[in-house]
Amino acid sequence: MAQAMKIAIVDDEQDMRQSISQWLALSGYDTETFPSAEEALKGLGQDYPGIVVSDIKMPGMDGMQFLKKLKGVDSSLPVIMITGHGDVPMAVEAMRIGAFDFLEKPFNPDRMTELAKKATLARRMTLDSRELRRELSDGGALMKKLIGASPVMERLKEDILDLGQADGHVLIEGETGTGKTLVAHALHAVGARANKKFVLISCSAYEDEALSKRLFGPADQDDPIPAIEEARGGTLVLEDIEALSETNQARLLTAINEQGTPAETRIVAICNLQDEGKTCESVLRNDLFYRLAALRMTVPPLRNRGEDILTLFTRLSEQFAEEYGCDAPEVSAQEAAQLLQAPWPGNVRQLYNVAERAVLQNRRGSGTIASLLMTEDDDSQPAMTTEGKPLKEFVEAFERMLIDNTMRRHKGSIVNVMEELCLPRRTLNEKMAKYGLQRSDYL
Repeated sequence: MAQAMKIAIVDDEQDMRQSISQWLALSGYDTETFPSAEEALKGLGQDYPGIVVSDIKMPGMDGMQFLKKLKGVDSSLPVIMITGHGDVPMAVEAMRIGAFDFLEKPFNPDRMTELAKKATLARRMTLDSRELRRELSDGGALMKKLIGASPVMERLKEDILDLGQADGHVLIEGETGTGKTLVAHALHAVGARANKKFVLISCSAYEDEALSKRLFGPADQDDPIPAIEEARGGTLVLEDIEALSETNQARLLTAINEQGTPAETRIVAICNLQDEGKTCESVLRNDLFYRLAALRMTVPPLRNRGEDILTLFTRLSEQFAEEYGCDAPEVSAQEAAQLLQAPWPGNVRQLYNVAERAVLQNRRGSGTIASLLMTEDDDSQPAMTTEGKPLKEFVEAFERMLIDNTMRRHKGSIVNVMEELCLPRRTLNEKMAKYGLQRSDYL
């Protein structure tokens, strides 16, 4: 859940600090006040979760000096400056230095709230973007996003760790929605290039001539640096590699050959071919295909991941339930079997949609998971795979999900879990060991 935005109010006049604080608090903001710029600087770090409202004229360090200091600490921190009557030229200078906006005394409180809303929204977007960039550069965090303990997922994680350390180009294949782009991010993050540039281009998002310019240049105002140069020393990810024209395939091959060995820039190609009878090898020229497929990996479809489906559904429904401020749906044994049997043509992307809609249904108190798995061709039957599975498999998958959910709800309290599931300690311990569940993961 997103952290609430704060507003730091800096003014040497106590009455002014209090009045601004009270007004913004009534508007729903978490405020803190400082009597001087010097005091405020002690509490405002680079990732301060909020914005600053500061007077310009203060004894000691004035507002302009304070603004410059703050911009040195965090150039994206929004600062709203308060000026006295006739200090508009100073306010304009503050805007030039980087102030978010300014208010002239005496100001309209509603205008203060309006600016605070805009500034906090901008700050939230900045902090979310930073957090995303950190996650995408943190190999450990990315590997945790690859949820699942099925044999195919364990193999995929091992491949990522192995190939991430290599220098060769990589070809990633797999059905749509399986998470190929996430795998590409992980490959970069766990390797020696983790601190270098990561550039991602969707080849299907451009017309042929525009794609050629974006990849190879010449540079222009819209794309000042061609991607092949922008990613130099790091990783260039090419999504939908099958969309490359013959001309651009030839230019890419030339660029790869000019790099030499080991490659200065690693290329990770993602193939999304869905047509039967067509493969990445059949649509790319042979010499380019074999250069890109020096290292090759396939992301498994969701239907082949067994119990991972229930684990993912549980995690996703909990996240959506927190986001929407309601309870996650309880999954029955029959619904667990339906989730496990569904063909999942849209893979993990489809599971995201089903989990979100299940939470929304649960909030309304209507609907079933089965109804979300209906096929477009038949509205009366849930979509099921034709592959039969032993009853024992379904029972064990449901049992594992039930224990996992209960442990999460009770934050690892064995006594509470035993009581809710009516299990003796020895039986619970045996089942947790059987399913690889550890109490320490829930504390």
